[in-house]
Amino acid sequence: MDEEKQQQINAEPEEEKSFAELLAETSPDRGRLRPGERVEVTIVKITSEWIFLDLGGKSEGYLDRSELLDAEGNLTVQEGDTIRAYFLSAKRNEKLFTTKVSGGEAARSYIEDAWKSGIPVEGVVEKEVKGGYEVRIGGSLRAFCPHSQMGMPRQPQTESPVGKTRTFRVVEYGSRGRNIIVSRRSILEEEDRQRKEALKDTLSEGMTLRGTVVSLQKFGAFVDIGGIQGLLPISEIGWGHVEKVQDVLAVGQEIDAVLLRLDWANDRITLSLKSALPDPWETVENAFPEGSVHTGVIARLTKFGAFVTLAPGIDGLVHISKIGKGKRINHPNEVLTQGQTIEVRVEKVETAQKRISLTLAADAAATGEEGDRGGDYQQYVPKSKESFGSFGDMMKGKLPERSRGKKETD
Repeated sequence: MDEEKQQQINAEPEEEKSFAELLAETSPDRGRLRPGERVEVTIVKITSEWIFLDLGGKSEGYLDRSELLDAEGNLTVQEGDTIRAYFLSAKRNEKLFTTKVSGGEAARSYIEDAWKSGIPVEGVVEKEVKGGYEVRIGGSLRAFCPHSQMGMPRQPQTESPVGKTRTFRVVEYGSRGRNIIVSRRSILEEEDRQRKEALKDTLSEGMTLRGTVVSLQKFGAFVDIGGIQGLLPISEIGWGHVEKVQDVLAVGQEIDAVLLRLDWANDRITLSLKSALPDPWETVENAFPEGSVHTGVIARLTKFGAFVTLAPGIDGLVHISKIGKGKRINHPNEVLTQGQTIEVRVEKVETAQKRISLTLAADAAATGEEGDRGGDYQQYVPKSKESFGSFGDMMKGKLPERSRGKKETD
């Protein structure tokens, strides 16, 4: 009996343990972490300098608050969030974590682990060399970053990265640290993917977005729309024909564009500037009524006729049969020249099909094709002060003379 009582007495302190303590004893212990090991941890406390992490069990860790600030200095996480971090070292049972490897003695020991595990590293761009940049990482290790890996494609650098601290990923590690190649582009691409995922639920075709032109190309312009880029094709810049993108847009210019197409599978976003502008074809019947005469510029010549620009986005066609003053020609370039300014008359307007049929005003007047304007073109045809009359009048004048001659003979 004495032994049973003693067992009960010994058991009493154990029963006084809290539920949290009992749970901690059964939880996995993360006390043995390998430097560079990546873990999923929960933020339990945020102070002015540190962010404290719950590792499960009795383990806790911390990381520098500055690592989770955005470019404006705003905190990007809150208590209760789960983040991915990398174990650096342990001192006095306190475990230090990081979201990227920065400088210091500890960092030099973990560059190889960073290469194997994909841990981001911080480095200072020392100088530009042939083919790229020399970057100092881990305090004293020298790495090479190719030009193509310093930034994202189609995003020209507005300032030199030399002297700046940037985040990189080690893509090659050889000769015990004597041959290290790093990439900033892979970091930016990952951030770009995260932004796209966040925007998938907010973007939809047809919506108008505010964007900034970041690059000009022969085929169009790339526009930043909240951290991701969309393509503005040259055909969507305006209703009128655009010869050079540089004539209309400039890098850094802010524009309002319509989201024309979303293709997440192929990572393509197509924008339209002209869709955000009024469609000139909506008022074409009032601006260019049938029978009216206008001055236009020949935009291009084809085998079947000449396209004439009447206004930005409004082109009409003069068919080849209407060119040459009734004479048959093989090509409009026998009579007309691209860029030439001419007068044309509107024959027919088809708003739904966005077509306007034209004829040359001079040819219409010469052939008497006056259409709805009646004899309006006659006022533009110069007349001689001393008219010889028509051919019929001349014949009438001759008939009396011939009749008189015949009677005299008789």
